[in-house]
Amino acid sequence: MIAGAGAIGASIAYHLALRGARDVVLADRGEVAGGATSKAMGGVRQQFSTAPEVTLAKESIEAFEALGAPSFLQVGYLFLATTERGLAELESRRETQVALGVPVERVDRRRLASLAPGVRGDDVVGGVFCGKDGVADPPAVAREWARRAAEKGVTILERTDARTVEGEIRVIACAARSPEQAAPFGVDLPVRPLCRQLLETADVAGLPDALPMVIEAESGFHFRRRADRLVIAMTDPAPRWGFDEMVDESLLPDRLARLAARFPAAAGTRFERAWAGLYDMTPDAHPILGRVAERVYVACGFSGHGFMQSPAVGRAIAEEILDGRSTLDLSPFRLDRFAKGVSFAETVVL
Repeated sequence: MIAGAGAIGASIAYHLALRGARDVVLADRGEVAGGATSKAMGGVRQQFSTAPEVTLAKESIEAFEALGAPSFLQVGYLFLATTERGLAELESRRETQVALGVPVERVDRRRLASLAPGVRGDDVVGGVFCGKDGVADPPAVAREWARRAAEKGVTILERTDARTVEGEIRVIACAARSPEQAAPFGVDLPVRPLCRQLLETADVAGLPDALPMVIEAESGFHFRRRADRLVIAMTDPAPRWGFDEMVDESLLPDRLARLAARFPAAAGTRFERAWAGLYDMTPDAHPILGRVAERVYVACGFSGHGFMQSPAVGRAIAEEILDGRSTLDLSPFRLDRFAKGVSFAETVVL
């Protein structure tokens, strides 16, 4: 029984069914892809600061490529630095990424102009770009995993509290709600909800067809194209912990100003839609994966990275359940790392 029918839970269900598992049930208190997945920005990147996160993302790219457009657009991720210190941090991360086989290239102003026409670059000292990264439609992808799972015999129960469903083996993949699902089994998951908001502009004329996800390295301000609009996100001035999914409208003028400064063609636009969702944060911004109690497994605490890592995580959890071990090294993501005092925080949390 899998609790949580977002991208992670649906991927686990699909990979279990793909491996021949029978009597698999996927349950959600809402509907498939109706929770955090429905509110995600949809970025798919391999440009993380720690090797385990890079590996999870790298192992997921092929699955997204197989989905193709319109579910996945491989337009790349472009990080821009406006200070030498910011550029040095990008370069340090690039070295880690390239060593793991991720094709991240250095970008100068001339290359920036060809990669992202219209993006301001006169204040940019350099950047990095990975053309295998991209943007996706999270609800569509999660529903596709669920559709494939159902096609292979998985039972999907929507509007059902997973705690009411019996199961010989239980997998908890409920994002920020995972701790309440784990508590009855005596498992304390250090996962907290963090409210994050996204903003969507009105139509912006002349958007480049293959505009990458553009990220300012120092501020974390970033935006992507979605149809003829831009979707914008940035960390709040102060973290908003809790389940209140509220949009802070006081920040909208600042975000519009930042957008106009980095992408002048959007000057004068307005926001037509705004929404908030929850990151399921852990103390080190790495997920918790694998067995946590007798016949209980978890896949949560992704800290905003779950959707982009869902293919690899789905396969890894299915392998661990059915084979007793995963072909991916899940040791960095075990729950007991916190009790052991192991810490290697992921720093690229957008």
